[in-house]
Amino acid sequence: MTVHKNAVLVLDCSEPEQLAEFYAGLLGAEVRLSKDPDYVEITNENGVCLAVHRERDYIPPSWPRPEDSQQAHLRIMVARHDMDEAEREAVGHGARPVDTKNNSGPRDTRTYSDPAGHSFTLAAIPE
Repeated sequence: MTVHKNAVLVLDCSEPEQLAEFYAGLLGAEVRLSKDPDYVEITNENGVCLAVHRERDYIPPSWPRPEDSQQAHLRIMVARHDMDEAEREAVGHGARPVDTKNNSGPRDTRTYSDPAGHSFTLAAIPE
């Protein structure tokens, strides 16, 4: 017998509803509150795509400082011709660009931090 399983990435933060709104706006999804006020899901037509959880003593990641490791990040796939618009959307929702290299000219990946300090990348879908 095969048991159906589904995995969801859960991000820790201090304000789960605010971070859920950020990602729902960025991903064109919806926020779904649960009975647990410290856990919020971001859903789309395929179900839960991401969740956030309140950590009482949350300290934001400090990546890309070399002394700290990047534990995880989201990679959001975008059509190459939509990268500039996706970047405007991300920043409009509250993302902050993370400068980790020379970002001049066309780029296949663009790195940001969300309002709680987690890093994520907009990446062009390979053609």
